[in-house]
Amino acid sequence: MKKKEVEFDNYQYERDLRNQGITMIAGVDEVGRGPLIGPVVTACVVLPEQFDLPGLTDSKKLSPKKREVLYDLIQQQALGIGIGMCSAKEIDEYNIYQATKIAMQRAIENCPCKIEHILIDAMSLELDIPTTSIIKGDLKSITISAASVIAKVTRDRMLDEMDEKYPMYDFKHNKGYPTKKHLEALFQYGVLEEHRRSYQPVLDALEKKGVYQ
Repeated sequence: MKKKEVEFDNYQYERDLRNQGITMIAGVDEVGRGPLIGPVVTACVVLPEQFDLPGLTDSKKLSPKKREVLYDLIQQQALGIGIGMCSAKEIDEYNIYQATKIAMQRAIENCPCKIEHILIDAMSLELDIPTTSIIKGDLKSITISAASVIAKVTRDRMLDEMDEKYPMYDFKHNKGYPTKKHLEALFQYGVLEEHRRSYQPVLDALEKKGVYQ
């Protein structure tokens, strides 16, 4: 018997906060912890109270075309959006977990709204603003879902640009994740400036080829 997916009321967290008189609610999410190249990207999004966008959910569950459509609609309707990143060099320096937290803090700082409460997917941040960490938050909170889409499309577009510069690595399709084609190119052509040198496949390739010019 096929297991039925659990359905969440993805407005519940926002509704509970608004019932307490809190209206400026931000959602924060990240994308790009697993890839071998490029930054980890985070987004902080504040939505209006009457926001309603059917089909909006965790960006990983959406097709690229659907994400692009939702990205534009969120950009049009959001009260505020902030993007935060940590580069590959910063990831190597701090480790991916700490770099993700730093990137989230940057996204919050870059959001123009006076935020009253922050909903965060899974992670916890030490901030002056009250926060709620939600496991599977990109499914359970519409605001985090919006941040997930903004972060995902932002990073994917960066990898598409990188693909034009280095087409042999197939970034347009793998988005920097360690697919077979990416790994083969890594060992054939070498390590790029944007690769994360603290990740094992990149370390292994460094021993063999050096940095691609």
